[in-house]
Amino acid sequence: MDTQNITLSIPKKTLRKAKLLAVKRNTSLSGLLTQTLEELVTQEEGYEQGRQRSLESLEKGFDFGTQGKIAWSREELHER
Repeated sequence: MDTQNITLSIPKKTLRKAKLLAVKRNTSLSGLLTQTLEELVTQEEGYEQGRQRSLESLEKGFDFGTQGKIAWSREELHER
């Protein structure tokens, strides 16, 4: 895996908690951040793929078996 060094500005309290969490998970702070960012990117990609599938379905349309004809009125549908 090709890596890139970056500089972050993180509140000291948050950094301290993140370091403790990394130790608790038996990883480095860099590893913890990498894992978290990878999960975030994966979720976003999954959301985008689902969104694309939904949009494609909407564009394609749905077959309700009516051949595009409406053979009833609103009143008939709500008749009791």
